[in-house]
Amino acid sequence: MRLQEKFTLYNAVTKLILIFVLGTIIVFSLEKISINHLDNRLLKKETKLIENLSDSEVDSLLAAQQTFTDYNILKDEFIVLTPLNNAKKIDTIAKFSTDDREIAGDIESYRILTKQFKYEDKFYELNLGTTASGALSIKKSLGMYMLMVLLVSLTVTLITDYAFTRFLLRPFYKIVDQKINKVNDPTAFDYSKIATSTADFVLLDNSINGLMKKLSDLFLQEKQFIANVSHELLTPISILNSRLENILASEQLPEAHEDKLIASLKTLSRLKAIINSLLLISKIENEQYVKTDQVQITEELSDIYEELEERIAAKKLAYQASLKAHFTFVGNKALIHTLLINVINNAVKYTPNNGTIQLTDDIDDQCYQLHISDTGLGMEPEILEKVFQRFARGNHEHIGGSGLGLAIAHSIAKFHNIKFSISSQQAVGTKVTLTFPLANSH
Repeated sequence: MRLQEKFTLYNAVTKLILIFVLGTIIVFSLEKISINHLDNRLLKKETKLIENLSDSEVDSLLAAQQTFTDYNILKDEFIVLTPLNNAKKIDTIAKFSTDDREIAGDIESYRILTKQFKYEDKFYELNLGTTASGALSIKKSLGMYMLMVLLVSLTVTLITDYAFTRFLLRPFYKIVDQKINKVNDPTAFDYSKIATSTADFVLLDNSINGLMKKLSDLFLQEKQFIANVSHELLTPISILNSRLENILASEQLPEAHEDKLIASLKTLSRLKAIINSLLLISKIENEQYVKTDQVQITEELSDIYEELEERIAAKKLAYQASLKAHFTFVGNKALIHTLLINVINNAVKYTPNNGTIQLTDDIDDQCYQLHISDTGLGMEPEILEKVFQRFARGNHEHIGGSGLGLAIAHSIAKFHNIKFSISSQQAVGTKVTLTFPLANSH
């Protein structure tokens, strides 16, 4: 999960928790506020009523010792005044309760104030009631309104948070994309600073620049070292080779010494081939070759078959070239030839007698693919993972080689922006796919 998505998820979860807590508080608070509001209204009415008990109608009813009951026309309020006979002690503290009462067949919930008081040496109990349904409906409406406000606020804040984190993290993703993902060669690294006001990203950018500078220096030193050492080694090897050949040409040389000299010449030849291969890789990585040749793939494959025809025939291999497209690629003709012959030579080398080597191709609007399959020995998964490393070889010591063929092929492919992929299964065979970009085709 990306950092931006984690920020958004964290904000969403925390805000949902906040809404739940606030919603719960608001619901209980609204109920309490509504009840307090009703109680305050009842207290004001009670005070006003007692102060105006001298009204003629109420006085006459009280004088007759009758219970006075009054409901307003909407039945949302009522007054009950009851005389208390022989009351020795009264409770003058107002008490509140919630109760259901039936009025004209309708049951309503009321908030009721009950208070006992003394009037003209007589004791009375006053019940003032006001409907609680209105307060409950208000509470429900306010609760829904507050919930909608909170949900809208959540949506707006999530959108703004997502936009802000995206804006905030844009330099980070730019650093990752431009300075890590797109860097194939440390020597071609772009050291320009990414525009950002975030101190952490500035530190990250500077750290990556410093690291890549060190890697670039080491990379150049390694390539220069390989080139210098390889070049310096070729001269003494050539001298040794010439001297051994001259000694071998002597007629007085004993036969036992002759065999040793021949073995030494083979070793020098193998060492010279390894050094030339390392030099080739170094030159390719230093981009010392031009890529201006028109390379016709089918022609190159035909020339390679002629070079390897005797070996193919000697092993009685079935060589099948079923190519549909006449694809022409702009690149270095000699290097492309080396790439193709290394791959096909490996197929011939590692395919047992009477095996099959098959060449097929595909082309679409984006690329041209050349597939080279064989029914050879195949490779173990652990060998396949490091197949492009220099001097990496499978468990086939009986088959000669330096372990540089695929490393050279891979370097040439990378130099030409050709995608090089290998799939292999032990004792089944190997398939190499070369994907040529149409951008370099002709």
